Amino acid sequence: MATPGNNWFHDSVSALAYSLAQPHETGPELLPPHNDLTQFILRQHAQMPDYLRAPMQLATLGFDLFGLVRGGKRFHRQTPEQRQRQILAWKNSRLGFQRDLIRYFESLATLALYNRAESPSTTRRESEFPRHAGPQIDPPPSELRAEVVVIGSGPGGAITACLLAEAGRDVLLIEEGPFLPLASCAPFSQAEMEQKYRNGGQTVAMGRNKISYVEGRCVGGGSEINSGLYHRTPPDILERWRSEFEVEALTEKDLQPHFETCERDVSVSLLPCPAPPASLKLHDGAVKLGWKSMEVPRWFRHEAGSRRREEADASDAARNRLLTSAATNSAGQRQSMTETYVPRFLRAGGRLLPETRAQRLRQYSNSWVIEARHRVTGNLRIAADIVFVCAGAVHTPTLLLRSGITRNVGKSLQVHPTVKIVARFNETVNAADMGVPVHQVKEFSPRLSFGCSISSPAYLALGLIDHPEAALKTASTWQQMAIYYAMITSEGRGTVRKLPGFRDPLVRYSLTEADRRNLGDGLRKLAQILFESGATELYPGLTRGPGLRCGGCLSKLPEVLPNGLASLMTIHLFSSCPMGENRAVCATDSFGRVHGFKNLFVNDASLLCTAPGVNPQGSIMALARRNALKFLDK
Repeated sequence: MATPGNNWFHDSVSALAYSLAQPHETGPELLPPHNDLTQFILRQHAQMPDYLRAPMQLATLGFDLFGLVRGGKRFHRQTPEQRQRQILAWKNSRLGFQRDLIRYFESLATLALYNRAESPSTTRRESEFPRHAGPQIDPPPSELRAEVVVIGSGPGGAITACLLAEAGRDVLLIEEGPFLPLASCAPFSQAEMEQKYRNGGQTVAMGRNKISYVEGRCVGGGSEINSGLYHRTPPDILERWRSEFEVEALTEKDLQPHFETCERDVSVSLLPCPAPPASLKLHDGAVKLGWKSMEVPRWFRHEAGSRRREEADASDAARNRLLTSAATNSAGQRQSMTETYVPRFLRAGGRLLPETRAQRLRQYSNSWVIEARHRVTGNLRIAADIVFVCAGAVHTPTLLLRSGITRNVGKSLQVHPTVKIVARFNETVNAADMGVPVHQVKEFSPRLSFGCSISSPAYLALGLIDHPEAALKTASTWQQMAIYYAMITSEGRGTVRKLPGFRDPLVRYSLTEADRRNLGDGLRKLAQILFESGATELYPGLTRGPGLRCGGCLSKLPEVLPNGLASLMTIHLFSSCPMGENRAVCATDSFGRVHGFKNLFVNDASLLCTAPGVNPQGSIMALARRNALKFLDK
């Protein structure tokens, strides 16, 4: 039911959407009306973490009222020229909350504007998403029982549930999100954000330097939305975990069979054809500098008929001819959990319960009762002899904390903070079907890593929010542009805390000065690579940051990343319930059993003792397999 307050909020959001889209109206698909932008922003507001919704609404209404001070009218009743002046004043304000408010709305409006070429599925409500036709409990009874309950169906949970079911155990796999086909939406699209991302992709670690992060919320978890890049855990990281956290059975030799089996199961392989041109640009720049660069394998299955990469190695001319078709040839099928371990789990007799949020664990003698809530049928009680919590580095500690299990839980979160640069070249480096670039520069690893990111027009425009003049050229020049990143192994730590009265947890993270110095160094080195590879213009993700047009401009970049002025993000979260026998710092033993409990386990990214310095999916999968087989005494 509409209320005056809701109508006011709608009018304020609509005025912001139209005003923020106005400068981009340079082509047919970018012209008004912009009602679709307004509706997308309102849907996203409804999905954001619950403790932020009311403050965001109040801040928006406050912004609208501020128009009375500047122009004598509330913002949504001002002229277009007056609106632009007020937006610019807040965007360049010294007050962080004013900058953050405009960035929030500008990010969503930009994303929706440049995603208009997508299918109409982007406007579907969650109840209209195309559910998977596979077996699942639908609808569930109010009470269920299983020998083993696995909470969370990402790589850790899916592998755990699969192996236990194949060993003959009675296993129930619970997932908060829906069971969607991998092809329910285009990868890295607005539709995917609305269908499969937790909170619509609007999750952030609070702190002096906010870090946006992304989590999957669907059967298969993060494997359904990530790039599928794969690394094994570096040997020096394993040594550190054995030494500092006293983790047993964690040598390279111990983990090798688990890595090898997981790699076969999800078809980890290199591209069968040339990498996308944007990826090769990064590689070529690094090679010219004498820096180590590598193609990272992915968990993809490629068609046997794909053009082979050796064709491109025959000559420079052949290589150049193939660059423009590299994206098409590199297309394959992502081997996510819904393509691999989840089907195996179901074939083995496992039961899947999607759209069910585990809210609390209660222990009764030697068993557990999971208090949960299903999207349609409401409250459930699920009895289990054994529980594996595999809800990810944020929601595993949240569930444990809500259940009164607190020792070394949620106190040591780590991430890989990442800062980005948009690069423009004279030649074509991008295409609508470019897919995921695969090269990474590891010369300075684990301190610094460099790579190329998703570079659709929408993400390019989003990456240029701090450079509005360059952003306006996105529609006409995006094929000559790509996004690159510098990622660090952080010394900082974060926390995960439950908030009384709210569903969503509060995540906080603190960068150290060394982290900010490494991010600054990473930006400069990344810019050096890109200029060496032929980039003509670079646009770093810094508020009021400089545009760069030559290698001699690198001194304009800060040596230490300034507090609060960088657009930081991460897709790698871990270490919130570290494993090991050192009970002073570890939440579980070496194989994921929660200290102090016989039949409660953690088996996901939470267990990683520290930041691994590489994509963590390979580590998560190998450890999940190792721990599941240990539980089965195999």
